[in-house]
Amino acid sequence: MILIVDDDPAQRRMTGAMLTAANRPWLDAPGGAAALDLLSGPLGADSRLVLLDLAMPGMDGVETLTRLRRLRPNLPVIVLTALGSVANAVAAMRAGATDFLIKPVAPERLETSIRNALKLNELAAEVRRLSAGAKGEGFSGLVADSPATEKAIRLAMRAAQSAIPVLIEGESGVGKEVFARAVHAASERAARPFVAVNCGALPESLVESILFGHEKGAFTGAVARRIGKFEEADGGTLFLDEIGELPPEAQVKLLRAVQEGEVDPVGGARTVKTDIRLISATNRDLAAEVAAGRFREDLYYRVSVFPLTLPPLRQRREDIPPLAERFIARFSAQEGKSVVGLTDAARALLVSAPWPGNVRQLENAIYRAVVLTENRLLEPSDFSHLASPEPGFAEPPAAHPFFDREGHVRPLAEIEAAALEAALSRYDGSMSEAARRLGIGRTTLYRKTKGEEEPA
Repeated sequence: MILIVDDDPAQRRMTGAMLTAANRPWLDAPGGAAALDLLSGPLGADSRLVLLDLAMPGMDGVETLTRLRRLRPNLPVIVLTALGSVANAVAAMRAGATDFLIKPVAPERLETSIRNALKLNELAAEVRRLSAGAKGEGFSGLVADSPATEKAIRLAMRAAQSAIPVLIEGESGVGKEVFARAVHAASERAARPFVAVNCGALPESLVESILFGHEKGAFTGAVARRIGKFEEADGGTLFLDEIGELPPEAQVKLLRAVQEGEVDPVGGARTVKTDIRLISATNRDLAAEVAAGRFREDLYYRVSVFPLTLPPLRQRREDIPPLAERFIARFSAQEGKSVVGLTDAARALLVSAPWPGNVRQLENAIYRAVVLTENRLLEPSDFSHLASPEPGFAEPPAAHPFFDREGHVRPLAEIEAAALEAALSRYDGSMSEAARRLGIGRTTLYRKTKGEEEPA
């Protein structure tokens, strides 16, 4: 799709007619602001090239191009203008234009410029892809033997081609951060920072400081200025994991930061401009959270422009053997063991297990088996903890959960501790999933299991 940006409707129609004659699909925008809004929305992922006028009211072509470069650094832009001075050409090329054409332009000349710009961009994208693959990053590093995962990767690859906000949904342990990193590595921001924040692990009193930063003396203990995660991710990608855990006050400020591209550090008198690509993730049904009044509706629509759902491992069992082999190779090398694979029986056991903790549980099970085995091939006996009727669930204590051996009610603290321990064991140590199933916040679970200690 080619985007025509021109304030003159007759010129847009004329250029569009030339593109239609060349069998090139197109859409148009009447100005710079409209073009940037379009590229930031759902149609932005399909835009492969921009034809940009220079003389436009409000936001002119050079300013539009400058802002567009921050939004889509590698999107080809051909300036198509009646202002054919050398100064204008130099200004446009310095701002990042791929080519500079004078109106009226012949259809053949326009088509040649478009073809060259797209070819150059394809070559640059291939270089970035090969570079990312050499580092083991991007989508080339993902396991995709199942149709469900292949579909998710295809969608994620489309999202990676733009700065569109992505919301990755799925159960705990399915690999949401792995996908977020792949989207970043395959994007035009791959060389810039990828900053991950687990919103469920943020103490409520420090959420704003961690996300937006604070000035020295802003509160007790603020002995120096600290930049927030938004500033840290400037130019790159900010990944907000478990975004549904954010308290209401933080949701309001997050909405403004995403909409305006600026943050207000705690205790600061100045606004800080930031340029980030936002990827969010949640194991909750955010639409249901909105209906229940626990998540802001306007923020939901802002972060979920491009929703992407990762299915649980039990719905993509074809991925289990290659994932297991990959984990075996990694942990065998890490632990100095000589484990090289699985027996057929062990592979069948892993494929049939329910995996409530998803890929994270599979990874931990392989790690444990590699450490404990004396064999070169892992056998079913190396996964004996998966053979119980409820895999991953610890044996219950001898006493009744509510009564002791003498028939008296157990202290409430003991009952609560047993419930917390059972939940963590059931969900393979996943704080997020255990907290969700218990109906409490992740921060509360940390506090109850580790005293007053909060996660870093």
